[in-house]
Amino acid sequence: MDDGLVDAIALEIARLTKLRDRTNAQIAALTEGEIEPAAYAILFQLIHTGPKRSGALAEALYSDASTVSRQVASLVKRGLIERRADPADGRVSVLDVTDAGRAVAAQIRARRNDSLRQMLRGWTPEELDTFSNQLRRFVDGYEESRQRMLADLAAHKDLQSYYAPAEKNS
Repeated sequence: MDDGLVDAIALEIARLTKLRDRTNAQIAALTEGEIEPAAYAILFQLIHTGPKRSGALAEALYSDASTVSRQVASLVKRGLIERRADPADGRVSVLDVTDAGRAVAAQIRARRNDSLRQMLRGWTPEELDTFSNQLRRFVDGYEESRQRMLADLAAHKDLQSYYAPAEKNS
């Protein structure tokens, strides 16, 4: 695979990540912290998959338990999600979306989709279909290689040895 193409893809991913981070920070500032965009991923995850324990939710969102706990507390306080006894084990609780949470999620989805339609205006249906499929394929590939990347990094004592050129067997 051509290094130039890989570099171009890496730069665009970094650019998108920075844009999203900056946009989320600006949203939080404009709403005086009322909206933490990352917390809304919890709403959509619970709507998509149904009630979950907090640990399972953190795993599904690729997040750490403390971050999810803080975001859950905020969403519970706002009445967007609730804790209920787990039907499989009443000693623990599951998180579920309230009717108010579903209404907020519907509003967020509508605004998100309007924004995406604006970003993608001028794209043909075929281009949109190709983009959707390629993006899914890319994310699936990233997810599949993630554990290997982390294991490779953990096997090294530091970042310098991780990034050192591999010795060639001659």
